[in-house]
Amino acid sequence: MKKLFLLTFVLFSVVSFSQTKKIKILSTELSTADESKYPGATILIGKVKMSHEGATLDCKRALLYKDKNLFKAIGEVIIEQGDSIIQYSDFATYNGNTKKAKSWGNVEINDKEMTLKTDTLHFDRINQVLYYPNGGTIRDTKNTLKSVKGTYLLREKKFTAQSKVTVVNPDNHLESDHLDYYTNTNLAYLYGPSTITNLKDSTKVYSERGFYDTNTDISYFVKRAKLFLKERTVSADSLYYDKRNGFASATNNIKVVDTVQHMVTKGNYAELYEQKDSLFIIDRAVAISVLEKDSMYVAGDKILLTGKPEKRIARIFNNVKIFKSDLQGKCDSIHTSQETGLTRMFNRPILWSNNSQITGDSIQLLTHKESNKLDSLKVLQNAFMIQQDSVNTDNYNQIKGRNIYGKFEDDDLRTMMVKGNAESLYHNNNEGTHKLETITKEIASDIEFILEDGAIIQTTYFKKSEGKTYPPSEFPPGEKKFKGFLWRGDEQPKTVEDIFVKDTTNAATAPLKTQKQLDVVKKARKQFIDETTKKEEKQKKPNLKGLK
Repeated sequence: MKKLFLLTFVLFSVVSFSQTKKIKILSTELSTADESKYPGATILIGKVKMSHEGATLDCKRALLYKDKNLFKAIGEVIIEQGDSIIQYSDFATYNGNTKKAKSWGNVEINDKEMTLKTDTLHFDRINQVLYYPNGGTIRDTKNTLKSVKGTYLLREKKFTAQSKVTVVNPDNHLESDHLDYYTNTNLAYLYGPSTITNLKDSTKVYSERGFYDTNTDISYFVKRAKLFLKERTVSADSLYYDKRNGFASATNNIKVVDTVQHMVTKGNYAELYEQKDSLFIIDRAVAISVLEKDSMYVAGDKILLTGKPEKRIARIFNNVKIFKSDLQGKCDSIHTSQETGLTRMFNRPILWSNNSQITGDSIQLLTHKESNKLDSLKVLQNAFMIQQDSVNTDNYNQIKGRNIYGKFEDDDLRTMMVKGNAESLYHNNNEGTHKLETITKEIASDIEFILEDGAIIQTTYFKKSEGKTYPPSEFPPGEKKFKGFLWRGDEQPKTVEDIFVKDTTNAATAPLKTQKQLDVVKKARKQFIDETTKKEEKQKKPNLKGLK
């Protein structure tokens, strides 16, 4: 009895299944057959209409293959699926078993969200997927999308386009190799090289992976992102851009190129405000001025650029370090005006030019606006220049005065003038043996120096009041260092990477110490280590000799 019931159920299911999948002819003006020409087909002519599981097809003529459950339509073909879509074409085939249709010739399909036009279209009714292989155009309320190949998911309202994809509206033009576009939200997700061009001001955004909201003009990119503005190019690992509000933020490996001022700014986080012409950048922030011979790097905790290119102001704050092959520097903050070419260094500024250390209360550098080369140098109040002897590193040549004025030629410091209360101290070595022969100390109103490759080759004294040359053995020991002497050679950036190294103590804010004070500290620390070591030996504790 159970076997009979099971067999009956299976047979009923098969019959029901086959009946639900059969194509039904609803109307036609003429039904005929021609076995020699169309074997197995019923020829339908005039106002043909068929239905299959919620869909209808209208056409002028058709061939119905009942055994194959296949329908071929010719002329003014219309396919409707409930109230969701309606499709027009010149020709179509429909397989009732697979629920797949192929249409060609002036194909147009409409749903509530969009209109699709193409030459050939495949329609999978089971999965509700449309696919065209040879070029198509989709229009919705916001955009017109074109591509060589495309797939449209009816349920998700999702269009996946590949190969020469464009999305166009009155404001923007998007080009991509691969994207997903949602016709109900107007959102685009980019998966290949993509460029968005603003049609009003020609600004561009490029990325190889990201998101773009065509309603709000907001985009977010996470692979090889680049923003092309009129005077700047911004590249980063990731980029957020709000075009309407003129705001962009970038993260990691940021590079901002100023195409007008030949300046490059780098860092790991940045914010850009187009309407205010301002850029804020932090985390390994560095501004690079491209010069003829080499480039000048200025790094700090924060960089702020404001104003139009010709009047742009650059402010760099905290832990500022400068590196150029023949010029290095350090201070707490820097202010640079592109309009005047003037750079001012604040709070214990220091410069190193070749083997010279230059300090003062304030240091200013002037750059030629047209050539972008270094023009001149000003060291104001308590100006001090020190050169460490290359043979005997305990000896230091020194120049001191109220102010120092320097002049550059081809980015090299060539002349220096010490103005007011000028003093100089020189250690003269034998050219052959390099042995120290004499020490000369001079005091004058002003002193002028000519330099070549960082070395002083000529000295001129003005209104010299006193001076004397001593044999080394007769030079007064207490006068080997001028008042205020402080050698800071260990702070000098020797490579570009050194400008990103944070000092253990911020020299810009630390209390000023003279060399004498530093020597006392070193002596006290050595004494402490020695005493601690003796106690360790007695108490048999771990050695603390390396304590600093």
